[in-house]
Amino acid sequence: MALVHHSAVIARDVDVSLRFYRDGLGLEVLMDHEFDGDWHTLFDAPRDRLRSVFLGDPDSPDAGIVELVTFGNDTSDAPSSAPPRPGFFLLSFFVDVDATMARLAALGLDEQVRRISVPGPGGDVDMVTVRDPDGVLVELVGTASMST
Repeated sequence: MALVHHSAVIARDVDVSLRFYRDGLGLEVLMDHEFDGDWHTLFDAPRDRLRSVFLGDPDSPDAGIVELVTFGNDTSDAPSSAPPRPGFFLLSFFVDVDATMARLAALGLDEQVRRISVPGPGGDVDMVTVRDPDGVLVELVGTASMST
């Protein structure tokens, strides 16, 4: 059996991404470290030094982590808002949707929001998508007890 340990996102600006994931979504910084390695061979990266910031729940430090990665000042690719295609990528989180959207709005990080409500066994479930500062699609899923 495989268990997802972490998902990595290349961040153009780690501080801006931290505002989204830490201050907006409520994840906590579990690690912030720089590593030297043959990242070009492993990831086709532009440099052999990377900064890795692990964000997650300190009570579950072995799974469900979002890793922000930067290779210095490489800001080459712009965010994409293309429709889903093979290789489609998103990060999905169970949250209190209204509270999370209020935090993102207060930070000015609530652009391109799409919201629906779908029937669930315990009542309607709010679902929202928003893009992180680098264009990654982030899905916020409430529970029937969390949604209004």
